[in-house]
Amino acid sequence: MINILSYLPQLASGLSVTLILMLASVSIGLVLAILITMCSLSGFLLVRKCAGFIVFFIRGTPLLVQLFLIYYGAGQFEWIRDTWLWIVLREPMGCAIIALSINSACYTSILLQGAIQSVPKNEIAACEAIGMGKWLAFRRIIFPRAFRIALPAYSNEVIMVLKGTSLASTITLLDLMGVTQQLMSEGYQIVQFYIIAGVIYLLLNAIITAIFNQLLKWSALPQRQSG
Repeated sequence: MINILSYLPQLASGLSVTLILMLASVSIGLVLAILITMCSLSGFLLVRKCAGFIVFFIRGTPLLVQLFLIYYGAGQFEWIRDTWLWIVLREPMGCAIIALSINSACYTSILLQGAIQSVPKNEIAACEAIGMGKWLAFRRIIFPRAFRIALPAYSNEVIMVLKGTSLASTITLLDLMGVTQQLMSEGYQIVQFYIIAGVIYLLLNAIITAIFNQLLKWSALPQRQSG
């Protein structure tokens, strides 16, 4: 049997890396998703096509391939090594955050675009009726409303990002899965350590679900009060 207490420091270290990866990727990914969504709704055809191609490429290729392309591929170009980008790209943590952020951004952008299309037409018409400009209406009315609509589906995307962090161990990053594999190689207790890692991921998923359930309740309060 495994004495879990003796492995707590290593597991805690791996868990902290996993949480940093997830929080950074979700934060950056959300900002990028908003930018991609705005480009997708742009009046310029070239901008829309570029945004659409990026989303198509990222959604059509595995996250592991994207991670390897960034981690192993960036160093193949000398001009990248001569820029400030190499400070980030030479570190596995930076590469993992970039890959997860871009991947999350593209999937989140699809959610936001669908949510924007689901905003009631009468609310958009009301913005036009009072003379509100397109981008002002988008910033004050349409996007906040769309984000509340997308919130349940977005919780699933955050969970997917958490699960995606487990791939960071393939580029030598000692996240929770990386530490688990390291401990398995030392103790040869494969099933036990995988169960421990699975339970930790399960608990994290439960916490994320609880947080989003609370956010859903808070977002519904203005609607109840106005009703």
